[in-house]
Amino acid sequence: MKPLRVLIVDDSALVRRTMAEILASDPEIQIMATAADPFIAADRIREEIPDVIVLDVEMPRMDGLTFLQRIMEQRPIPVVICSSLTEKGAETTLRALEYGAVEIVTKPKLGTEQFIRESTEMLCGAIKAAAVARRRQVPKVEPAFTADSVLAPPSSTAMVRTTEKVALLGASTGGTEALREVLTSLPHDSPGILIVQHMPEKFTTAFSRRLDELCAITVKEAEDGDTVLRGRALLAPGNRHMLLKRSGARYFVEVREGPPVCRHRPSVDVLFRSGARYAGRNAVGVLMTGMGNDGARGLLELKNAGAATMAQDEATCVVYGMPHEAVKLGAADRILPLGAIANAVLGACQ
Repeated sequence: MKPLRVLIVDDSALVRRTMAEILASDPEIQIMATAADPFIAADRIREEIPDVIVLDVEMPRMDGLTFLQRIMEQRPIPVVICSSLTEKGAETTLRALEYGAVEIVTKPKLGTEQFIRESTEMLCGAIKAAAVARRRQVPKVEPAFTADSVLAPPSSTAMVRTTEKVALLGASTGGTEALREVLTSLPHDSPGILIVQHMPEKFTTAFSRRLDELCAITVKEAEDGDTVLRGRALLAPGNRHMLLKRSGARYFVEVREGPPVCRHRPSVDVLFRSGARYAGRNAVGVLMTGMGNDGARGLLELKNAGAATMAQDEATCVVYGMPHEAVKLGAADRILPLGAIANAVLGACQ
């Protein structure tokens, strides 16, 4: 196979040089060119089309979002967004994912050998995931406000109470838009949901807020000790593992430190294993689009514990990696297109 040709677009010469050195350490990746802003990048693209673009979101002359939109309108190329760990950067990056970017990476910093090693795995993995990602038109979704946004409907489900069934969802590359489609299809009284989406810290805060604006259910970034409730989804915070726990009839989450599992923190395998242990047949596990194998073994553990298990099908995945690994293990009871997952989860929880 020919090496993947990468174009790096960032206004910082130090970041361009550091990223180029990190990516060049992988024999499957080749640095095609670097550019200090989108105008220079456009000239490079006219000379040669890269396989993947690594794009900063905050640059002079033209911001990364505007450049991304033009790329997707004129000639779609897989784009990995490179962003700093700031609240503003997280909000902008989420918009970039809605506009068609495939992955998020955080800007590398000079530091310890361990940080550089982890950055190498993260950056190279993101490039390879983007290169094989299926690009698709992502419809723009705006919040649909009803009377529910002011006052909850007169139903006992509006009261705080413990759920009996728990849905556990895991996703990676392409998962932000896939999760949005699933969660916006759920009614306000859906069973409690726990989610692991591979994202850096701070980005999960912005992502949960965005989902909360769009969904009938409540969506929040999980905090240690949060109770699992009907009508609420808890999203694992970036750089922290999230586990399901149980005390009597009450389900709650534990958010903790720990080593990366399957190269990820949070890890889907960690969430699914905790679900198998503490919920068993009361759990519903769903493994969605993503690169790698995180969640495959965990989904099998859920199935062996009596839980209903599902995997997203190849046709609707941006990257058919994680679900494919689960299917090969025989971990999925059902293989479903993205549009059928929400109803399948509700049916399994009845």
